[in-house]
Amino acid sequence: MGPSGREENQTVLVLTVQTICMIDSRLRILQMVAEHGTVTAAAQALHYTPSAVSYQLRQLAAEVGTDLVVQQGRGIRLTNAARILLRHAERLQEQWERARAELAAAGTEPTGQVTLCGFSTAASRLLPPAAAELRDAHPHLTVRIIEAEPDRCYDLLLSEAADLALLVVTADSPPMTDQRFDQRPLLDDPLDLVVPRDHPLTRRQRVTLADAAREPWIVGNPGTTYHQLVLAACMSAGFTPHIAHHADEWGTGTALVAHGFGVILVPRLAQLSEESLVARIPLHGEPAPARRIMAVTRLGAREIPVLTRAVETITDAATRAL
Repeated sequence: MGPSGREENQTVLVLTVQTICMIDSRLRILQMVAEHGTVTAAAQALHYTPSAVSYQLRQLAAEVGTDLVVQQGRGIRLTNAARILLRHAERLQEQWERARAELAAAGTEPTGQVTLCGFSTAASRLLPPAAAELRDAHPHLTVRIIEAEPDRCYDLLLSEAADLALLVVTADSPPMTDQRFDQRPLLDDPLDLVVPRDHPLTRRQRVTLADAAREPWIVGNPGTTYHQLVLAACMSAGFTPHIAHHADEWGTGTALVAHGFGVILVPRLAQLSEESLVARIPLHGEPAPARRIMAVTRLGAREIPVLTRAVETITDAATRAL
């Protein structure tokens, strides 16, 4: 007995999607070169060798019959043809993701692999409950978690190494109008001031961030999301912090606070290991300092059922944690 009309249509759709995906593998490389500005940086983001990236670009250029990149000093410049391809690549990617979502909604039990990625707090507090629920609900689905900084998460999404990312919004985040991503606010995570247990601010009923303007500060290393977060919050409160120490891990920062080396800002979701030796003070003021957490997928992928379920579980876990 031959396939039904519906089955035949779904088979054609799957084959079409697979063809798009094969083309897209080279277009994704072009996207990463455009994103990072050099072949070497794109290769690092994709975990390829620079020669492999160059080869794929030459193949794509030969197929379309025109140059896609030209040397410009020590770097490269995208040609007009490359920019046209990139514009169409975004549309192809969206169509591919919407096709996946439609197939998943019409199909049977999910199989294969889904990958969730996020910054450290998300990877420890929010992603495990979502991964566990997906694993228990869909035993034939493999769920992976990758801890990564926000800029790396965007690369993982673009390269299709991840399907859903939890990200902290920073000055370097892509704009909401970026057509490669579906970026939706998930929650605002308040920032608490952490001081030594006997600090004078612990005796106040209401504390603002500006009240700690003269304190020595412990912040993340330059270039990290935590460094940007603290500096932006302090500047919004009207001061530039005196940075006394750098620490990227909450445990390190808390230990420094406990021994009187300064104060830190810690998101409400972050769990501290030495809370008995420090005081965690909720901050007031308008606006009260917070970090905005986004749930990000490739454009068109948000409606894939397992990703929709993951976002719902993450939201529930965040509500309970806060």
